[in-house]
Amino acid sequence: MKPESIIGVESLGKSYVLNHQVERVPYQRFSDTLIHTAMAPMRWWSRNRHDTAQCTHEVFWALRDISFEIGRGEVVGIIGHNGAGKSTMLKLLSRITAPTEGRIRLRGSVGSLLEVGTGFHPELTGRENIFLNGAMLGMSRSQVSEKFDEIVAFAEVEKFLDTPVKRYSSGMYVRLAFAIAAHLDPEVLIIDEVLAVGDAAFQKKCLGKMEQAAQGAGRTVLFVSHNLGAVSRMCSRVLVLDRGRLVFDGPTQEGIAVYSGLAPTSGAEVNLSELHRPQPVMAGVRLTAINMCGHKGGQPAWMIDYGVELELEITVNSSGVVTEIEPGVAVHSGKGFEIASWTSAVIGGNVSIQPGVSVFAFRWRNLRLVPGVYHLSLGMRSQRGFEDYLTEAVRFEVLRTPDSASHGVDTFNGCLVPLVDFSVTSSPEHD
Repeated sequence: MKPESIIGVESLGKSYVLNHQVERVPYQRFSDTLIHTAMAPMRWWSRNRHDTAQCTHEVFWALRDISFEIGRGEVVGIIGHNGAGKSTMLKLLSRITAPTEGRIRLRGSVGSLLEVGTGFHPELTGRENIFLNGAMLGMSRSQVSEKFDEIVAFAEVEKFLDTPVKRYSSGMYVRLAFAIAAHLDPEVLIIDEVLAVGDAAFQKKCLGKMEQAAQGAGRTVLFVSHNLGAVSRMCSRVLVLDRGRLVFDGPTQEGIAVYSGLAPTSGAEVNLSELHRPQPVMAGVRLTAINMCGHKGGQPAWMIDYGVELELEITVNSSGVVTEIEPGVAVHSGKGFEIASWTSAVIGGNVSIQPGVSVFAFRWRNLRLVPGVYHLSLGMRSQRGFEDYLTEAVRFEVLRTPDSASHGVDTFNGCLVPLVDFSVTSSPEHD
């Protein structure tokens, strides 16, 4: 590890053992237990035979053979698709879990914001949790008191400061958690995509604070987000993970290009059930699948020609009746900038769904996206708030065609080609 480095990772790996039950053994009744107990000579054999399920074990490597160093004052983004190993990496760096192999060297204190309410005691008030988190970071009570007013002002929870945090909303949780992590001066600040819980104004405020911490105080920041626009703005360097492996370590824009070029979805239908949600969602309603319809036969799924009709079918599973639900779709560029978004309220009105499976269909004619890589974000909102949403859940690609070349799209400086009329009228000069 170099003298100027504050984080050193050498041949890091983390594995888990997955159990797969191959034979489901029925629950044993009390009468069966009495019979088996009475059969003394056969008791041990019978109990083990009836009570032990047959399982197979699989070793799953969430991370494998990861090595890198990060210098003091660097702002480094960690990007990758769902399941790439980003959150596992941060948990290892935060010392929440231990590595299976390899070594991590850290110099200085670490402040982590990995999940909403991480490190909070639900029965304690916001005021008490500020001091608790300060103690966990190794700070004295007087040091926390010096920063207390700044933390409260940034979090904007003055009215609820003496309320137990178990009564806080997700937004209040993350505002207070980020304010504590950012103001108690850890030498390494680790931020997961938990900031997606906050509203747009708060996210902007947080990004500004992280930039200030990195540039002004020389603090090291590790930032995980699917918002590639924020990563591009914040980070001069990125680590790209894919299926537990480090596939790129270098300049941000080059890393984003590598991330965007990773293998697209192979099937037309994508299972959304196991994808990571940036925050807990409402009970009973869940996005389960998305399917692209109308792509050419023989052409890879999630690849469409320039200018053709784009049709999506989104499958939702509900355990009950939900009224006035508003599904929506947003398109993001390969760099994470939102290009356009649509909701049912704008293009057709809100809907009600019944228990079981429902399918929402979105169709766009002549979307005119410039050839390149894009991502879709999906969401459902009702009177209760967000029922479920996924940020940049699916990747698709718009392909170049002779039609795109004839329209000059390949040299167009933008993402969405507008259909506009243009004319110039000049007036003759008068002597």
